[in-house]
Amino acid sequence: MKIGFIGLGNVGGKLSGSLLRNGVDLVVHDLDAGLVETFVAQGATAGEGPAQMMRACDAVITCLPSPAASDAVMQEMLPEVGPGKIWMEMSTTDEAEVKRLGGEVIARGGAAVDCPVSGGCHRAATGNIAIFAGCDRATFDRILPLLTTMGRRVLHTGDLGSASVLKVVTNYLATANLLTVCEALVTSKAAGMDLNTAYEAIRISSGNSFVHETESQVILNGSRDISFTMDLVKKDIGLFQEVADRAGVPLEINPKMIEIFNDGIARYGERELSPNIIRRLEDATGLDIRASGFPPEMTDDEPEEPGYEIVPKRG
Repeated sequence: MKIGFIGLGNVGGKLSGSLLRNGVDLVVHDLDAGLVETFVAQGATAGEGPAQMMRACDAVITCLPSPAASDAVMQEMLPEVGPGKIWMEMSTTDEAEVKRLGGEVIARGGAAVDCPVSGGCHRAATGNIAIFAGCDRATFDRILPLLTTMGRRVLHTGDLGSASVLKVVTNYLATANLLTVCEALVTSKAAGMDLNTAYEAIRISSGNSFVHETESQVILNGSRDISFTMDLVKKDIGLFQEVADRAGVPLEINPKMIEIFNDGIARYGERELSPNIIRRLEDATGLDIRASGFPPEMTDDEPEEPGYEIVPKRG
């Protein structure tokens, strides 16, 4: 299969890198010509644009920063969609929007998949990230080799749109973890605890989480660099809020998290690194939440392994 990849940013660049590293015939496109040139130097082909890529490729993957960006790209691709063509949306997006755009693809005889990833940029870089996929089973079986090239654990979540719902559910949980980790670390410091010891106490306890094992380390290092920014957090928990609102769920915690990140953006800017939400508490207490021995960014030390499908347990 010839694969097109549109969006070579923090996540997309790593996912497309896994495809290229594993010998996939890859055509790439990004508004940043320098990113395209980097991939061409590694053996990819430069795409002329979304329409040409859909015309030339069997499947086109989009990994873009917003639903609006995906819509703009899709409007260029739609005239070239027909039987046998596949659109794979790997952006974190709105369930209703991916169903709308996917419906237009399907109406033209193509197939549509929402297949967002979860697990951090460091795992996207090594092909060890998790991938959710929402589509009919026949399409899932067709694209599974691509998904297991980009990711380690692949979950077929159900129909188109289901993956996007579960993606924002998991991002909501990660954000809640981040905010509670920030409060835990600042409170530990204020109570006179050694932060290296506090980190280990949390890590080996019932309070542990994926976020603590990753983001707490770059928080304590002081870099706060996970290649994710406050505006993206706000987008993701905003999408979660929309899912809950459509389903009639009266959330209490998520609205407060949106308020906290709105305040963080007002203070530090929308492109501030998301773990620096801890600065609100550092500023309020005058404490410096850093400790020695922690890395400036996360790297995946697991070897790249072939991906596989996760099958949900059934009664």
